[in-house]
Amino acid sequence: MAAPEARLRTTRFGLVPDGDGWFVLNAAETRWRDYGPLGVGCDFEGKRPFRQLGINVNVLEPGQPLGMYHRENHQEGFLVLAGECLLIVEGEERTLRAWDFVHCPGGTAHVIVGAGDGPSVVLAVGARGGRKGLVYLREPGALARGAGVTQETTRPAEAYRPFPRPVRCAYRPGWLPPLA
Repeated sequence: MAAPEARLRTTRFGLVPDGDGWFVLNAAETRWRDYGPLGVGCDFEGKRPFRQLGINVNVLEPGQPLGMYHRENHQEGFLVLAGECLLIVEGEERTLRAWDFVHCPGGTAHVIVGAGDGPSVVLAVGARGGRKGLVYLREPGALARGAGVTQETTRPAEAYRPFPRPVRCAYRPGWLPPLA
């Protein structure tokens, strides 16, 4: 049986899929979230999150972390599409440039922070399966860059308490690099 095509619904901030099925959606046409000091991003999801795979495009200014330093049971992958980032992984720091890919098997402590002299664009992909095994770890390098917690916790609300709640927004021209 063929999979149905999901209808795209117009919201105040952009298009979103409405129901299950396959779809094609341009990142500049979907709704985004402004995470304040954690950058901006889109996840291509509608009311219901994707069941098996989380995927999002994130735009980070220099010094903006993609999240808080953490490890979880499920694997994650990151592809830098533009700009420069700093990866903190298992307490070590690595510079990332466009087209660098980072694979984090389950249990790998990590965070990515925007770096360089302009915005970076990062594609993030992660397996779904609940938050069991999620731990936000105290790590000096992450703390120094505003991407770490002062005390270890398993609660996202505690880890992200210092940050404002994200707000929905529309894509703004210039967030994504032009296509060649």
